[in-house]
Amino acid sequence: MRISDPGKPDGTERSAPAGRGGPAGRESGPGPIVVVPHTHWDREWYLPFQRFRLRLVSLLDGVVQRMEDDPRWRFTLDGQMAAVDDYLEIRPERRERVAALVREGRLAVGPWQILHDEFLCSGENIVRNLELGLRRAEELGAAMMVGYLPDQFGHCAQTPQILRLAGIEHACVWRGVPARVQAHAFAWEAPDGTAVRTQYLPEGGYGNAASMFEEVGGASPLADRAAGFAARMGRWYPRGGPLLAMYGADHTAPAADLADRIAGSGLDMRLDTLAGYFAAAGPSADGLVRVRGELRSHARANILPGVISARARLKQLMGRGERLVERYAEPLAALWYTGDAQRFLDLAWRRLIEVSCHDSVTGCGSDETAEQVAARMAEAGQLGRAVCDLVTAERAAAVPLGSHLVFNPTPEARTAMAVLDVPAEGGGQPGLVMGDGRPVPVQTLETAPTVLDDAVHPASGLPVLLERVYGRVLFGQEIRDWSVSREDRTLTFHVTARSDAPFDLGDVRDALRGADGDWHVRILADPRRTVAALVEVPALGLTTVSPVPPGGALEMDHPVEAEATVLDNGLLRAQANDDGTIGLRTPGGHVIEGIGRIVDGGDLGDSYNYAPPAGDRLVATPRTVRIEPVWAGPVVGALDIVRTYRWPASGDFTGDARSAAEEDVTVTTRAELRAGEPFLRLRVTFDNRCEDHRVRLHVPLPRQAGSSFAEGQFAITERGTSAEGGFGERPLPTFPASGFVAAGGAAVLLEHVTEYELTGGGRELALTLLRSIGHLSRDRNAYRDQPAGPQLPTPEAQCRGERTVGLAVLPYDGDRPGTEVVRAAETYRHDLLAATGYGPSDAPAPPSREGVSITGPGVAMTSLRARDGGWIEARMVAQNPEPVTAVLRGPFTEAARADLRGRPGTALDVRDGTITLALRPWEIATVRLRPLPA
Repeated sequence: MRISDPGKPDGTERSAPAGRGGPAGRESGPGPIVVVPHTHWDREWYLPFQRFRLRLVSLLDGVVQRMEDDPRWRFTLDGQMAAVDDYLEIRPERRERVAALVREGRLAVGPWQILHDEFLCSGENIVRNLELGLRRAEELGAAMMVGYLPDQFGHCAQTPQILRLAGIEHACVWRGVPARVQAHAFAWEAPDGTAVRTQYLPEGGYGNAASMFEEVGGASPLADRAAGFAARMGRWYPRGGPLLAMYGADHTAPAADLADRIAGSGLDMRLDTLAGYFAAAGPSADGLVRVRGELRSHARANILPGVISARARLKQLMGRGERLVERYAEPLAALWYTGDAQRFLDLAWRRLIEVSCHDSVTGCGSDETAEQVAARMAEAGQLGRAVCDLVTAERAAAVPLGSHLVFNPTPEARTAMAVLDVPAEGGGQPGLVMGDGRPVPVQTLETAPTVLDDAVHPASGLPVLLERVYGRVLFGQEIRDWSVSREDRTLTFHVTARSDAPFDLGDVRDALRGADGDWHVRILADPRRTVAALVEVPALGLTTVSPVPPGGALEMDHPVEAEATVLDNGLLRAQANDDGTIGLRTPGGHVIEGIGRIVDGGDLGDSYNYAPPAGDRLVATPRTVRIEPVWAGPVVGALDIVRTYRWPASGDFTGDARSAAEEDVTVTTRAELRAGEPFLRLRVTFDNRCEDHRVRLHVPLPRQAGSSFAEGQFAITERGTSAEGGFGERPLPTFPASGFVAAGGAAVLLEHVTEYELTGGGRELALTLLRSIGHLSRDRNAYRDQPAGPQLPTPEAQCRGERTVGLAVLPYDGDRPGTEVVRAAETYRHDLLAATGYGPSDAPAPPSREGVSITGPGVAMTSLRARDGGWIEARMVAQNPEPVTAVLRGPFTEAARADLRGRPGTALDVRDGTITLALRPWEIATVRLRPLPA
């Protein structure tokens, strides 16, 4: 039995209520009705994937059979290939039957692999989703060339450009359309000016004709229902033309006798696919209302913005997995690997695309669903890390034992901090040098113990003790030497991080043969330290760092100095205040006071919509504050700011308030400043012991702001301090940001998609660290008129346990964030990657090598990967409101523009390995590069 979801089309047709943005202007008579039978398939939601798939197989068994039996039948499979793949995995013998229907144009599939949430995945994830969906659909016969986006919770700004770059000229949307759209079609523009003709789905969204063919007691004749549909829809078609009747709903199949009923109705009505409807419409957007940028209006449908902050761990896992695959594994494999890791990368991308689904990464499903989503996200990250290990292991074979290989995942040369494990001999800081002999600034972070075990054992127990040795590994390190002294009955193992000395455990057993009495067993590790090293690495390149005898202090740019409550690197001065907040100052006069204020408030909402209690009680003042120095510089300085609070233990739903019972909560904020970095890193950790609440971190702004700027999905989007309302939910001005959010001279750099609000009259940014809620949807939500799904308990969505969120704060000049903010966000998210060398200890250190350099004002690389035929493909976006020139440099012999599907276009001039590329504001550019033979 289908669970009704009034937040989605549930079979109830409704007109736009008065005052809710109904159409204006001339009405025309109804045109022919084009009935598009379909199903909207949530791959996983209030049920986990496999339980929904069981229903999918049954539904498609029936649809395929009916289509084969009756050539009049048409069906649109929700714009996503995932449903087809999930079906054929269970019914592989039906592949050719499905493909025949696709080739005939009667079954429309694609273009997406899955219906994604556009704000909770990266722009590159969206591109790969479309690329995979189009390829899989074409393998079956043909892809539906319509950007069908029926149920996403709003739409990101660059979707029109993404569609056009893939050869798609139409879009079809429901949620997020602003009130000024008064007709069924509008021209939707990306920030670069690219436009697609877009069909709006009024009067019920993707189910606007779901009840037209119902046969229930007392139902009016089909002719009457069709006339009523035409009258309602006709208002949205001021120019006339065919009326799009979307006949379908969530997880349901159309009536088995649909074709007969239409044929026998005598009405001006026909069956078609969505592709067929758009083929008749034509691609022209001339004369249509133009809407530029993202679609996040609440005027015509709920956009359910609370999903941005529900189950924050899913957003963290998604961000980590995307970074590992996009910016580490793929570039490493493309530039520095002699083998083929593509199958692993393809599998990682398959997982990332699957979990981008609008009921997966959103966290608005059951607890069981969320567990499976988290597992697939983690698997994608594990695959990315595995490929990194594979490539660095191959390269580290040429790096001397004891040295380190360091990779820079950014397309600009940089000097940044790498954390390394190195020998510690003598006093003072360990010594490190680059491959060319230049010294590397070093700071000890931690000294490892040298005595790992020291105990007395009977001789009879020695064979059991030797079983601890795995190969040559003991206590997590490798045995480099051992000795047996029968005189004083002592067995000693010397272990180190890596060893190339010969070792055979049988020799140890032989030396102990016949031992008796008690034996002294010692396991001694070589002295080692974990250090922060300031390493210079070329763009997307490799360098080697090797240990040398300790030396004196080295000169460096902007070293960190730390006092009891102060961190200073010459670019920023951070002062921990008595209340636990931080004051930030720059030599140029920027001052930000009160950074890091923690505010805890109630939340009686659900996974879709935040809803504070009427009797909310905000807790912002800590009971105690202490400041603990961690590192004193010069490479990195850090302080731990430890605050204790009393937070209400839960929500009081009966009293519409927060509980009187409270919990003690300790919040630790690590403030970290690195040499040469113009931003302050913060990492907030606390044990969430409470329920039904929201925790936000506040960043005051140097100056009052009327708008914010959020980076995400190939764009920087400007937003105001309010949101357009008009439908059934409170239009809160809480918004998503991916790479950073900036306003009033302060940018907050992010590790993953985070919800934020410009609050306090434009004087503060509030970032949601955690939202704890106990239901998928609540039938009574103060901030939403109707349920968004079943009232299903989700105790795991309370997110109890330890929570950690990382971000950074960067002061900047001007109103709009410029190139320095884009570059800082890139640096913050992409630390250097280090691997231990295991080549011959007397081998020379390999020289530094550059990969590919991509520079330009506001130009950000989003992808670099290997392609068929020996090509390398680089994708970038000009995050700049003005035209810019990107410069690509590397060992290239040929280059050409390409579309988002990798198909080559205009050839580019390559001079001495350098390419200059003129980019429009906000243009997404893909370039194919032919590297020199290895």
